[in-house]
Amino acid sequence: MDEEQGDRRRWLVLAVGMFAMTSGCAFQFGLPYLIPALRDEGLSLSQAGLMAACPTIGLVLTLTPWGAAADRWGERWVLASGLGLGGLVLLGAARVDGTVGLGACFLLAGAAGASAHASSGRLILGWFPARQRGLAMGLRQTSLPLGVAVAALLLPPLAGHGRATALVVLGGASLGAALLVVAAVRDPARPAAGDGRRAGNPYRTSVLWRLHGAATLLVVPQFTVSVFALVFLVDARGWPPAAAGPLLACVQVAGAGTRLAAGRWSDVAGSRVGPMRRLALTAAGALAVLAAGASTGSAVAVAALVAAGVLTVSTNGLSFTAVAEYAGSAWAGRALGVHTTVQNAVAACVAPTMGALIAAAGYGTAYALVVAFPLVAAAVVPPASPALHGTSAGPTSRAAAGGSGRRRATGSTGVAETGARASRGTGAGLPGGSSCNEPGR
Repeated sequence: MDEEQGDRRRWLVLAVGMFAMTSGCAFQFGLPYLIPALRDEGLSLSQAGLMAACPTIGLVLTLTPWGAAADRWGERWVLASGLGLGGLVLLGAARVDGTVGLGACFLLAGAAGASAHASSGRLILGWFPARQRGLAMGLRQTSLPLGVAVAALLLPPLAGHGRATALVVLGGASLGAALLVVAAVRDPARPAAGDGRRAGNPYRTSVLWRLHGAATLLVVPQFTVSVFALVFLVDARGWPPAAAGPLLACVQVAGAGTRLAAGRWSDVAGSRVGPMRRLALTAAGALAVLAAGASTGSAVAVAALVAAGVLTVSTNGLSFTAVAEYAGSAWAGRALGVHTTVQNAVAACVAPTMGALIAAAGYGTAYALVVAFPLVAAAVVPPASPALHGTSAGPTSRAAAGGSGRRRATGSTGVAETGARASRGTGAGLPGGSSCNEPGR
């Protein structure tokens, strides 16, 4: 495959992966928009809320196993089988009556669709050279807000025709995504079975643990701001919901844009951790202003809320890219599974915990407490180190690469140090040093 064909292929793979993940996220995180329809069927608010949470519970339970499956058997069939199974379950759920049966269907659909989270990240690691990987992962990370936006637009009107209609559309979209994956996606090349770069466990060093920890710490301010933004504007600032909603929609769009910008910044800088640390510190500053404004009743709190809403989501793509690159081709699926599992588990705890704190002490106190999380995250982010030159092959790659690895290490800037200059047009930053233009199977 020549370079031009390979370039077209990698962007096609990214587009299909984004569509697949958007379809999965539409039912994994979009079911709250079916709560009115579920209540019309006789469910209480708490029961309907539990139904909406079931896909996320299934997601958390199976992310790491799906990642291990992608490491073992490849991304294409893992991604397609998970989405296909999830789509079939949703189609079956359209005919299910009863809270227990419906909840079980939603749990299973979420568990199956979790394959999209680990597999789509691995595809980017394998198909994109280091100089484009940050931007590509930033694009991939927009799939979650896109999926929620699709659910917000489609599910309420579809639910007007009955809950079954909405579930059929969600199931059909997931099945369509699975078929598209089979037709268009090809697994990237992988190192040969005897390549030593596949053998090392990247969790033997602290790098991945620190990346997981820093990203999880950053989830707390992200969800604190996003979950309570509407309530803050309405209750604390006196905004009508009709005015607050469009503003927060613009914040979501701007947040998606910052993920792309941060990814491109990391590509140009040749480092994921440097931009990640700086953005965490900047987010802490915005949160400090928000806390002060909320405590004093100042109008500056609204501007700070917008800034915090945009900045607290900006590092998502960077952390995913850094984890995938450092874990390498043999461990990326599992590492991304662990990464997403821990983040979702913590995110599930944020709303009730911060809600109780806001009720007891007010928004100013809650936002002031949250300032500490990005500050600690900035300290936890792994430092720049010439030992981590970002070949995407994991911690054993230097020994396997010999003198070439030592040469690339010189002047490096850290974990997920992309090696952009060395890999321009060569695929040198790919797992096993393989060319990004050659599909593995």
